[in-house]
Amino acid sequence: MSMRVAVVTFPGSNCDYDCYKALQLFDAFEPHFVWHRSSELGDADAVFLPGGFAYGDYLRAGAIARFSPVMSAVRSFADAGGPVVGICNGFQVLCESGLLPGALVRNDGLRFRSHWVHIRVETTDNPFTTE
Repeated sequence: MSMRVAVVTFPGSNCDYDCYKALQLFDAFEPHFVWHRSSELGDADAVFLPGGFAYGDYLRAGAIARFSPVMSAVRSFADAGGPVVGICNGFQVLCESGLLPGALVRNDGLRFRSHWVHIRVETTDNPFTTE
């Protein structure tokens, strides 16, 4: 059975379609778009907030997006234990909305950094790392 995935789209998002198409590549996922003004996620089993520039990031990344009606549905979904994935700006929206702890800060050089970062898989017992 496929996992139904809500891909949330905010004004200014530019990676929502890429996220949708990437999820379609796997038989395990059945993505559908959810516009930011919606107050429901549909029959989602998971929620993705893709990257992009929600509301143009004029204030702080995700600061305006957190007030979108869909975020109440995302919060309720997460509070009920539903998996929520934030990619790039989507992660920043989750921080700004209080769904993730902490705050984003500027790096110490205030410049773009591009270097390898090593990560470790903590668990493979979840729908995103198993086949």
